[in-house]
Amino acid sequence: MIAVQPVVIGSYYARSMLMKSMAGKAQKAQKEGSQLASEAVINHRTITAFSSQKRVSGLFKDTLRGPKEESLRHSWLSEAGSSTNDLSKGSSAVRSVFAILDRNTEIDPETTWGRDIKKDIRGRVELKNVFFSYPARPDQMIFKGLNLRIEAGRTVALVGQSGSGKSTIIGLIERFYDPSKGSVFIDEQDIKSYNLRKLRSHIALVSQEPTLFAGTIRENIEYGKVNARESEIKKAAFLANAHEFISGMKDGYDTYCGERGVQLSGGQKQRIALARAILKNPAILLLDEATSALDSVSESLVQEALEKMMVGRTSIVVARRLSTIQKADTITVIKNGKVAEQGTHNELLSFGRGGAYYSLIKLQGDSSPYR
Repeated sequence: MIAVQPVVIGSYYARSMLMKSMAGKAQKAQKEGSQLASEAVINHRTITAFSSQKRVSGLFKDTLRGPKEESLRHSWLSEAGSSTNDLSKGSSAVRSVFAILDRNTEIDPETTWGRDIKKDIRGRVELKNVFFSYPARPDQMIFKGLNLRIEAGRTVALVGQSGSGKSTIIGLIERFYDPSKGSVFIDEQDIKSYNLRKLRSHIALVSQEPTLFAGTIRENIEYGKVNARESEIKKAAFLANAHEFISGMKDGYDTYCGERGVQLSGGQKQRIALARAILKNPAILLLDEATSALDSVSESLVQEALEKMMVGRTSIVVARRLSTIQKADTITVIKNGKVAEQGTHNELLSFGRGGAYYSLIKLQGDSSPYR
């Protein structure tokens, strides 16, 4: 019996070390996987807009592949008998998780169903008799018969009080949501009839808070186009007024952005996000207060890049700065769930104090965001 003890102790020690090694690898993988999953959830709007769900899912699977193989290799070390009770508890706990995983989404970006877009779309957009409320607030109707037409290649600025639904229009065009009633058309076709991935490949979104991922600058720009060439990436950065500051960094395009781009300034992040949109070469450009959070110098650089990008594209701009609004071909005022007024800056001001646009510009005085 005494002679066997060293063998037992040695076996126990070896098992403990192997299990410790497995636990360490699993913990590291869990950290990397959790970070990636966290970014995906926080930035789901951008991932959806660029149809990158499969890419992010693939990265997550790659993160967990090594530890999975290691766990299978050493699974014989685990005490299967003593874990039966834990497995029973675990199966009950994950039942609710699978209920979420197995749920079918009404707007599935991965479906192969839908009209293929064999040639570039022109970009004519129309919202016809749209009623809409958010799923979380079904009783609060945002639009009550909204009608809006935007001709291809034109720039339209959307203005209105906070909560009037300006950003909601952008969400409906991207088909993040479907109207409760009414339809959204692109090139005279209901967007529900298009293949969603194909449709979104022709639309680019640049938001107020740019979304960058924990990778290099090059990797973040590449989200705009799969397998983009180096020359295309640099051309997009140049048009976005980003190439100069990127080239001035020690690692250039291989500079690590940090989680959510924390290593970069707001203006730099916005220009990288804009380069990503330029690389996509969209027919429809959606700008949701893209310059409102920037300082004057950064705003000037981003605005210059935006003006170059908007040429020849249908551009829908949600903005508060008067300098941005005035340059639009048409200004649309959203009020009480409908289009209240439409026209150029001077045309809308000519309606006088009774006009909705005039009220936004003048009656709020110094407190008005439209200045």
